[in-house]
Amino acid sequence: MAKNIEVIEAIIAIDSNADVRASGDPYDADAITLTWTSSEISIANIKTKMAELQTVYDNNEYQRNRKKEYPNIADQLDDIYHNGIDGWKATIKTTKDKYPR
Repeated sequence: MAKNIEVIEAIIAIDSNADVRASGDPYDADAITLTWTSSEISIANIKTKMAELQTVYDNNEYQRNRKKEYPNIADQLDDIYHNGIDGWKATIKTTKDKYPR
């Protein structure tokens, strides 16, 4: 599922103590109005951080997909008990192969 990074996410990633009010399009740094009560972060820096965060999110899609398909921990432990580590590895490898890095 696609996700777009919000301006506020980028601001918090740059400075978790930033104090700002935002109005307008939360996904468009050029179309949002920011009112700062703390040190101001430039729009250029916000856009750079938004692009960085988007790249990280996009590059980790395989992790999100794998997480949805891995058996829960209790089932994995049961698999190890009944089929040994090699059996468990085979179960996990199916998902890893389906969603490679």
